[in-house]
This record gives sequence, C-alpha cells and structure tokens, in this order.
Amino acid sequence: MEHPIAPDEKPTRGRLLRWLLDGVDTRGVAGPHAREPEGGTHSWYRVMCLTGVDYFSTLGYQPGIAALAAGLLSPVATLVLVALTLFGALPVYWYVSKKSPRGEGSIAMMEHLLPWWQGKLLVLALLGFVATDFTITITLSAADATAHLLENPFCPGLLEGQQVVVTLALVGALGAVFLRGFKEAIGVAVFLVVAYLSLNALVVGAALNQVAVRPHMVAEWQSNLWAAHGSPWAMAAVALLVFPKLALGLSGFETGVAVMPLIRCSDADTERNPVGRIRNTRKLLVTAAVTMSLFLVASSLVTTLLIPADEFQPGGRANGRALAYLAHDLLGEWVGTAYDVVTILILWFAGASAMAGLINIVPRYLPRYGMAPEWTRAARPLALLFTAISVAITLIFRADVDAQAGAYATGVLVLMTSGATAAAISSRKDGSRASAIGFGAVALVFLYTLGANVIERPDGVKIAGLFIAGIVVVSLASRVWRILELRVAGVELDDTARRFLAEIGGRPLHLLAHDPTLPLPADYVADETDQRGDFNLRPDEPVLFLEVHVRDASDFTDVLHVYGVEVGCHRVLRAEATAIPNGVAALLLHLRDVTGKRPSVYFNWDEGSPLGQLIRYLFSGHGDVAPLTREILRRAEPDAKRRPAVYVGV
Repeated sequence: MEHPIAPDEKPTRGRLLRWLLDGVDTRGVAGPHAREPEGGTHSWYRVMCLTGVDYFSTLGYQPGIAALAAGLLSPVATLVLVALTLFGALPVYWYVSKKSPRGEGSIAMMEHLLPWWQGKLLVLALLGFVATDFTITITLSAADATAHLLENPFCPGLLEGQQVVVTLALVGALGAVFLRGFKEAIGVAVFLVVAYLSLNALVVGAALNQVAVRPHMVAEWQSNLWAAHGSPWAMAAVALLVFPKLALGLSGFETGVAVMPLIRCSDADTERNPVGRIRNTRKLLVTAAVTMSLFLVASSLVTTLLIPADEFQPGGRANGRALAYLAHDLLGEWVGTAYDVVTILILWFAGASAMAGLINIVPRYLPRYGMAPEWTRAARPLALLFTAISVAITLIFRADVDAQAGAYATGVLVLMTSGATAAAISSRKDGSRASAIGFGAVALVFLYTLGANVIERPDGVKIAGLFIAGIVVVSLASRVWRILELRVAGVELDDTARRFLAEIGGRPLHLLAHDPTLPLPADYVADETDQRGDFNLRPDEPVLFLEVHVRDASDFTDVLHVYGVEVGCHRVLRAEATAIPNGVAALLLHLRDVTGKRPSVYFNWDEGSPLGQLIRYLFSGHGDVAPLTREILRRAEPDAKRRPAVYVGV
C-alpha cells in the first residue's frame, strides 16, 4: 500500500492527518457507497492464515493446559473440545456466515432480535466482550511469546527479568504492522502459519513415531487411566467438568466471520447475495477447524504419553510449552530453537487477527450509532487506539499470561454463546425447528462452560465490565456531542415529490410542517388555514406539507427517502428519518441545492419543558423541532443568506 507522504516531504501535521485518515471507508455498510476494505480482498486460504495466527497459535499452550487440567484424561478431554468444535461451533458459524455476509457476525444478528435502544445497548454490551476478547488476545499472546523467548536456552542474558519490556515491544511492533495496512499483515500471517504448522507436523510426527516404536506406553496409559477413573462414564463426567479450562481452544470462529470483507468474492456475487464470499468463508471455517482438531488430538496424546507429569506443573519445562519441550527433546536444540522462534513469532502475531477483527467490527456499529466520530471508520487511527489500550493492559497485568487467561476465555465464550443463541432464534424464525433445537443445545453447552469459567475466574467479567462501562460512557457522550449534525447520508426524492417541485416552478418554496398523526383531509385544511393566517401567506402562493416519520431513533444516520403523496387537494412530502429536526434540515438543504431557491419551513411552537423536549429528542427523535431545526441548519450552513428560513408561529 502506498503512503500519501512522499519520502522527501516533511510529515507536517496536515499530511500526517491525511495519512492517518487515508483508507476511511464504509466497511460493512451495504449500498452504493460501500467499498473494499483497505488492502483489497484476498483468497480464502490467505485470510484463513490471518485468523489462524490466533487459532493455530493456541497449540503453543493448549496441550499443556489440557495436561495440567485433566492429567491422564487429557486426550479424552481434548476429544470433548474437538467434538464441540466440529459439531457445535462450526455449524453455528457456518450459519452465521450466511446471515452476516458483510462480516457483522453474531453481534448484528443479536442486534436485530431487539428493536430500538434495547438492540443498541445489547450491541454495546457485546462489543465490551469483543474488546475484552480481542484486546486480551493481543496482550496475552504477546506475553506468551515473551515467555517462550525468555525460556529458550539461547536467549541473551540481558533480557532476563524484562518480561514487560519485551511484551511492550511486541505489542508496539504489531501496531506498526497495521499502520502499514492489511495487505502486509496478511502476507506475514501466511508465512507464519505455513512455517508453524509445518514444524508442528514435524514435531507431532516424530512424537507419534516414538509412540509407535514403544507401544507399551499406550498400554500403560490405558491401564493407569482405568485405574484412576474406573469406567467410561466416570471418564466422560470428569472430562466435562474440566472442559471449561480448555475453552481457549475455541478461539478464532468469531474472527473468521468478522474478516469476511477481506475474502474475495466470485463473479456471480451481488451486494444482497454474495454467495461466493459465503462459500469461501465456509471453506475457511471448515479447513481451520479440521486442521486444528487433528493437531489438538494428536498433540494431547503424544504430550500425555511422552512428557513426565511433573514437567507440566508451574516451573516445569513443559509448562505452557509442551510441544516446544518435545521439539527440543526429540529433534535437538537447533530444531527446538527453530520451533521456539516460529512459536514466538506466531504467538506475537496472533494479535493481528484480533486487531483485524476490531478494525472491521468497530466501524460497523459505533459510527452508525453516532457513538464515535467518523474517523473511527479509518484503519490507522483505530490501530493506534487499540495499540495504546493494549499497552495499558500489558502494564496493568505486568505481562502475566495466567492473570489474563480468565478474561480471554470469558470474552471468547460470551461471543460463542451469543452466536449460538442468535443462530437458534434465527433458525426458529426461518421455520427450521430441528436447527433451532440443535443450536439451542450448543448455546446451553457454551453457557455452562461460560458459567463454570466465570465462577472459577471472575476477573474476566470484571474486565469486560470495565470495557462495557467505558464503551457506554464514551458512546453516549459522543452521541450527545454529535446530535446536532445533519445525520443524513443522502436524500432521495420519488417521482411524485419531484413533480410537486416542478409544478411550483419559479415561485417561492413554502413548506408547512404537519403532524403525521393527523391524516384526514380536514386536518390538512385546518392546518393550512391556521398557518396561512399565522404567517401571512397569500392564498395564491402554493404550499407543500412536510411530514417526517421517525423510523428508529436509536439509529444515527441513514438515507432520507422522500415520497410525494396527495391527500385531497393537498400535496404532501413524507419522509422517514432517524430524527425529525435533522431530517427536516437535510431536506431543506437538498431542496435548496436542486431547485436553486431558498426554501422556507413553518412550524408551530411545541408545548412542554425545554429540558424535557431535549431529552425526548435525544432518545426518540422528536422534541422542540423548530429551534432544533434552525440550530442544525446554522451549523450546516454558516452563510445566513444561503440558509433555508425557519419560521415559528404560536
């Protein structure tokens, strides 16, 4: 991606601002104004590598977590995890990808289940858990990469005890990659995933060969397993009890859907039905899930059989790095070090998929709600913002992996529970009872896992609560700050409305504001009589009635559709907007531009307390329309001579 600042130019503040905002787009926004995400689109397997640096990197610590939590039962508990992955999470997100082809994910599906402000507040809460999940992914993965680096026998001694410093350097380097753009991030991800999976295949293959030449190890393991648990039912019960501790192995599905805009479409795709993108996303999800499942089963088996149990304990050489232990033990220090290097890099870059998810998710919601400034649609400012937050979290937790694990698992499980619930309700609405029951059962499993995780590690909910509180406070403050903007993405007039304007010709353009709850012809007659008298409009001067309906006041901006309607002998312009004053102001400015005339609008005063009217306007889109319309026009058009006129009568 080329930068707009030439090498010989000084990075003045203006040029720096243009560079930061370069790439402002409408990711995830349907319609003619939508564009490709920054960096373009890519083949599904390349994008899989971007999400896979998070998903696949859990191989660095997942076998050790399973062994520590389940002991000899680790392979059985891992089979439970794999079963939930392939028969729970994968079908859920297979369905979600169809329902949110622009990458909105389960959050958008949940938003549509509740109308008005309830849906928006639900989204803000879920975004808090998204922020928890993805931001902790960045900091936890960087901290774990640092731990692998410091534990390597060839690590320079000067880095000893510098866990926080090294982690901050990795977080900063990740932010720098994203300042370059998505294209570079995906290129790095492809290299890392190919190298990492190849080395894991080498290590696991060598370990399986050791098991094959020493079959007595399997017999001893089975004997000890039966002695410890007695029956398959006891094994299954214990595996289900320890399963929540293995939940980190489920990460990656929500991100896989969130980055759908980066996946290349087919020639047959349309905006409303991007079948090729959906198909390619499903290839991504299936390939990633199957690949990861195979590695998880094989790695849990060989680490349980070949590594002494005490090495998994805190301070042991296999704690958090079971496969790295086998790489050094079976293939020598040089191959083991190569494995360490690639593991460090992929753990560090696991934050890339999280950063990609955040950069794609935030512009879909907060700017559309008016709960963030427009610059949050640009990738670079968001990359800087999330990097700064990650730095703060790293400092707060002192780059401690264990301290952040609970928050990470909580974020992952809330999103997956949300996805399964949304899929169940949506399937029910689509008339598929069997799918609804299946997705509902998956949602209950995720809910159990979430509850068990929260009870054992409540820090995750506390951190998510802080994110939610911060998002809500900042969002509402931004909404209040921006509420007097036009809040209209465009104005579209139908043929009848354009005919009304043409019939007026060169005469003045007068619009009489009318209450849409008074729809009878007699109501228009009475209103016209009153307003002509109040404003001294001559009987021969043509007038148009103006009605604005509030469709959803919790939305912030949308296209203003204006329809011409005849009620008896009266001509009416009817519009749908997110707020009445903003819709009226936007229409007046549009009429001025298309007719070349300065329109006038006439209101009656609204009764009630000004403060109460303002609060009503904030949440319902109604309020003291006349002064609010005038103020919006004043801000939008500083030249009073070109500004549409607003008149108010008693």
